[in-house]
Amino acid sequence: MKEKKLSRVEELEKKLHATIKMTEQLLMQNSYLKDLAIGTLETIKLMPGYEKAIQKLKEQSAEQNRSNADSEKKFEPLGETSN
Repeated sequence: MKEKKLSRVEELEKKLHATIKMTEQLLMQNSYLKDLAIGTLETIKLMPGYEKAIQKLKEQSAEQNRSNADSEKKFEPLGETSN
């Protein structure tokens, strides 16, 4: 009986260590992606025409928001149904 409990504890320890390793790997990948995204953004900011492109994106976004607001369906209560 003790051997069975011990093996279960060992199994849980292995699972815990595997989970810890996976979590550490995910944190490292997250950090890498953050650095990559920041570097890419900073590089794009140095490109000619960046400000003009940002202004155009803002205008497109505002236009899209307006068209989405116009096309939203309004709540209409259901009419009485006759049986």
